[in-house]
Amino acid sequence: MKNKDTEEKAVPEKNSAMPEDDDDKLHITKSIFQTSREMKDKANEEERQRREALELKLAEKRKKAQEAHDKRLEQERLELLKLKHGVIEESETIHEETEEEVKLTLWGKIKNFFYHNKWWLGIGTVTACIAVFLIINLVTRPNPDMIVLMIGENYTLNEESELTEYITSFCSDFNDNGKTEAAVYYIPYTGDQARDYANGVQTKLTVEVQSGEAVIVLGNNMADEVFGGTDALVDLETLFPGNEHVDGCKLMLKDTDFAEKVGVPPSVVGDEWFLAIRKPQKLLNTSQKKMQKVYDRDVEVFMALVEDICG
Repeated sequence: MKNKDTEEKAVPEKNSAMPEDDDDKLHITKSIFQTSREMKDKANEEERQRREALELKLAEKRKKAQEAHDKRLEQERLELLKLKHGVIEESETIHEETEEEVKLTLWGKIKNFFYHNKWWLGIGTVTACIAVFLIINLVTRPNPDMIVLMIGENYTLNEESELTEYITSFCSDFNDNGKTEAAVYYIPYTGDQARDYANGVQTKLTVEVQSGEAVIVLGNNMADEVFGGTDALVDLETLFPGNEHVDGCKLMLKDTDFAEKVGVPPSVVGDEWFLAIRKPQKLLNTSQKKMQKVYDRDVEVFMALVEDICG
């Protein structure tokens, strides 16, 4: 019985040791996490202290640099005062700064010249082109008795018609060279800047409009854009009162005999095509007096044309 009681007491003592083992494991786990956190906190604190120390050093360095700069400025100010008042003749601390001369190559000088003068060069180039065109035009152009400006794009009317011959039939030998000859200067102005520039239309249009050699105009809506609203055309209602084809300064060619007279289908001469005559006035390349002489000569031809095509 004694042994049995002894064994019964021993069992609880053995079981009572198990919770102590679990507590020991729990304490060990807690210790590991705590130690890790403490080490991390320590590392963070050391990093923070290191950054603070670095920032203090940088601030001190900037402070010293600023103090040195201020000190140098003060010394230079005092030196300038001494120089100004003649206390000293030259300064050892202030030195005149001279810009180092940039040496350019020949190609660099050329590029530099064009860069700084591009606007004047552009204007000069345009002026030179117009001047060259005028000279070539004067030297190579024929000497007709009269000139008609055809402003507007119409290849058929210009190339496949008898327009020049028809106008010549109303001319006289105005220049006394022994023959009768009229000329039609075709300017296919479209209003498309890129297209007109590529075809040299802008320069030709400017030259002819600013000269007084041609007063009769055959044109479409683009010619109306050039002259319309500028008071450059004669009011035809004063020359042809009651003419049903007259619209202000324009004699509209639709429903007239014009297409038949020049040998093209009526569809070639659309609704927008008209005849007009310019007023004598001072222009860039002529005087009003010279243009008046051309007008007095050509207006008779113009009136004959209108009478013929209007029946």
